[in-house]
Amino acid sequence: MALPGLRRIDHVGFTVPDLEQAHRFLVDVLGCEYLYSLGPFSHPDEGDDWMTRHLAVHPDAVMVENRWFRLSGETLFEVFHYSSPDQQAQPPRNSDVGGHHVALYVDDLDAAIDHLRTAGVEVLDGPTASRGPAEGNRWIYFRSPWGMQFELVSAPGGKRWDRENPRP
Repeated sequence: MALPGLRRIDHVGFTVPDLEQAHRFLVDVLGCEYLYSLGPFSHPDEGDDWMTRHLAVHPDAVMVENRWFRLSGETLFEVFHYSSPDQQAQPPRNSDVGGHHVALYVDDLDAAIDHLRTAGVEVLDGPTASRGPAEGNRWIYFRSPWGMQFELVSAPGGKRWDRENPRP
């Protein structure tokens, strides 16, 4: 049974070590629109474990600031900067539990790769042409300045699976 009332993903949240660096990357390189900022945020007046009970972080963690960005008029990013005594500074790899990436669809993969390289972004090997059900798709990974993995994907003619299984 599906989650009652589920409509869509509302936003993608992630934590960064340097909010100014992330702001520049998201706005100047990816083209996000900066929306607003919140913080600092902690709840010492509501009990020593409020942050743990509500956000699953260390009880003494402080969300110093978070900023909201809009990408391509649709996707929202909620970008956090925390101060926490037990903070882990290394982002997970895709092969690690909790590993993740954000995939961005582009119309012209080669032009997008050139844009990233010109901006000094670390672009991994590729692009790679998918096979099987994803045939028609090309993709490549890149890293943000803080090490978070992103992916560019493009399938101008559609993926084989989508062509063979059109949505109703």
